[in-house]
Amino acid sequence: MGQALLRLAAEDAALDVVAAVVGRSPSQRVVDGVPHFAASELAGAPVFDVAVDFSLPQGFSPLLALCVQRNVALVSGTTGLAAEQREALAQAATQIPLVWASNFSLGVAVLADLVERAAGTLPGWDCDIVESHHIHKQDAPSGTALTLGEAATGSGAQPRYASLRAGDIVGEHLVQFTGLGERIELVHRATNRDIFARGALHAAKRLHGRTPGLYRVRDLLG
Repeated sequence: MGQALLRLAAEDAALDVVAAVVGRSPSQRVVDGVPHFAASELAGAPVFDVAVDFSLPQGFSPLLALCVQRNVALVSGTTGLAAEQREALAQAATQIPLVWASNFSLGVAVLADLVERAAGTLPGWDCDIVESHHIHKQDAPSGTALTLGEAATGSGAQPRYASLRAGDIVGEHLVQFTGLGERIELVHRATNRDIFARGALHAAKRLHGRTPGLYRVRDLLG
């Protein structure tokens, strides 16, 4: 994901990458004009407007603290956060603009909105969410499936989940609403992982300059 972010950001004239931070000491200090820092050197990173984070839970907290200290925005797709980290995220949102998401695909953001609307408009219908991923993905249901389920639950549905692990599937999510004699299927299929990096960069551009708050990806589509 880090490499995809750097590659796609370099193609966008609206973005200027001032630093890249990696877990261990980088083998090269400057790559394609971008300074690289180890996670232990995070405090020495140059001035920035928005941090984009796809790391591990142990790397999330120091970056969140730095963003609050510097009063800058944060875009994070780091999953597996502990309850206290979620609480810290909510607290930080009172001071800085930030967005956390399990999936930064713009298509999935639209899908979540459609699921929420469908669930609210079709009370009493069955709601089933089927997600498919590559054989190496361990968590099930996926974080995206759970996010879609939250959208459905928030509008009164009671979703059921099914997970498939096969081949090299990047990611597919089907949300099905079934009533008597009819059925609606809402589907998103990812065929390239660049969509997640592209969506995160889109969110970073839209988040900069906003008032403090915890935003969703779909709040930043416009």
